[in-house]
Amino acid sequence: MTALIEKQIPLLDLKAQHKAIREEVLAALVRVVDSQKFILGQVVKTFEADIAAYCGTEFAVGCASGSDALILALMALDVGPGDEVLTSPYTFFATAGAISRVGATPVFADIEEDTFNVDARQLADVLESHPKVRAIIPVHLFGGCADMDPIVKLAAERGISIIEDAAQAIGAEHRGRRAGSIGRIGAFSFFPSKNLGGYGDGGIVTTHDESLARRLEALRVHGRTAKYFHEWIGVNSRLDALQAAVLSVKLRYLDQWTAGRQRNAERYRAQFAKHSTALIPPQPRDYQTRHVYNQFVIRCAHRDELQAHLKERGIGSEIYYPIPLHLQPCYAHLGYRKGDFPVSERLAEESLALPIHSELSVDDIDYIVDAIRSFPSCASSPS
Repeated sequence: MTALIEKQIPLLDLKAQHKAIREEVLAALVRVVDSQKFILGQVVKTFEADIAAYCGTEFAVGCASGSDALILALMALDVGPGDEVLTSPYTFFATAGAISRVGATPVFADIEEDTFNVDARQLADVLESHPKVRAIIPVHLFGGCADMDPIVKLAAERGISIIEDAAQAIGAEHRGRRAGSIGRIGAFSFFPSKNLGGYGDGGIVTTHDESLARRLEALRVHGRTAKYFHEWIGVNSRLDALQAAVLSVKLRYLDQWTAGRQRNAERYRAQFAKHSTALIPPQPRDYQTRHVYNQFVIRCAHRDELQAHLKERGIGSEIYYPIPLHLQPCYAHLGYRKGDFPVSERLAEESLALPIHSELSVDDIDYIVDAIRSFPSCASSPS
């Protein structure tokens, strides 16, 4: 098997990314260490202002993780026991986990086949049958925005808040508007594998609403609005200065890295089309005016065999996500069954993420495409 490996191409090459910015990052870290100011402070404030500007919002509030960003957003909106929150069953667990963590109940709607995002056409029927829904969390999965116009319209008609789960979508745009600027609150993750990733956990919430921003600032420090004065019961979820320093350096390169991901996605699509490869690559919809490709996810009916085939050739890949949330054991009590969300279930069996990071070369992509072409089920269609 090892004889098949001509080169090693990891799914994500963080070492190569770090090498290019190493001196800048180390200098930023030294400044924080020398200051001995590690919790919040000016470094975090500056980074929050830069993220707000980047996302097109008035405010941004740093926190300890993307999961906490969702929890804080729900807490700020007073979502809790007795409430329901509508989202997609095809997403990372934290989306639904945050809902459960505040005592609310997740309610699911199926996804679109081509975008992996919640199917807005189904939301009205779900809302009619679930009058306790207080918020909608559309997920901008894999770096492409959900179809926000009908979601915003439905939410406005029913007085429901929108929390954008933009963990994978910093810089993505829906009809020219940045992810995290469309709903009442946006939630982002700085997990190392994200397009803007830290050197550990981190997250941030964005909003146009000053009162929400002030409440979010308090909730991340135990609900404190003044020293030893707690207006609410919050949590301990702060973005530390070391992470903010790293992220501030990396933010300066984010658009450059995004452009590389976009070029790589186009190369993949061109090569797949040229060779009539029998798989389905992602193709942005017209409203996804800036897709940032946190992942490049193809669909293949023989996904598991294809992944093994690529591994034999030194190519990294990952399955996002093999079990939809409605079929997770911890959500059995919700009463959903296999077959309730057929698109989510089918894509969970067919989806495979290929390397897309900006450090890939043209030769790397061509090597990956050739490896896929050599897989019998993905061979070129006969002319």
